[in-house]
Amino acid sequence: MVRTLTWGVKQSFRNYVQGSGGTIQPGPGVSLDADGAFVFAAASGSSLGLDAQGRLQGQGGFQGEVQVDAHGGMLSVRIADPAIEVTETGGVLTVDDRGRRTSLAVLDLAAAAREGDDLVIPAKMSMEGWQVLGDHYPMNTPIDPVRLTLG
Repeated sequence: MVRTLTWGVKQSFRNYVQGSGGTIQPGPGVSLDADGAFVFAAASGSSLGLDAQGRLQGQGGFQGEVQVDAHGGMLSVRIADPAIEVTETGGVLTVDDRGRRTSLAVLDLAAAAREGDDLVIPAKMSMEGWQVLGDHYPMNTPIDPVRLTLG
């Protein structure tokens, strides 16, 4: 089973927000790792894990939210309750967007790699993710990998 999801969206996005005097505020239950990525704890009821061949399967939710603001509120992004769903065609990372699940990232499960207790999955910006981040990163832009801590 998966214990945590660590994801920073995109390092250049976080640097831009902080460099412009903006703020990145993790809410209750979310911490920041040494690189500034967001660490979310797994929610109960998750079926996300590895199959007998070591491939990711199932779906899993994670708890908490991060609020990103810059330019006096002109840039405002909320990343809440991320979830990962693995389907026959691949993986997707979604977030709660005012009660509606919105895709932020498409996961390249074929390129996932184990690093100790972690599974690191390359990710690209989805069409909806491009819109959530204010059109700064076009669809299919490589973004920070998703890191799942197993255990």
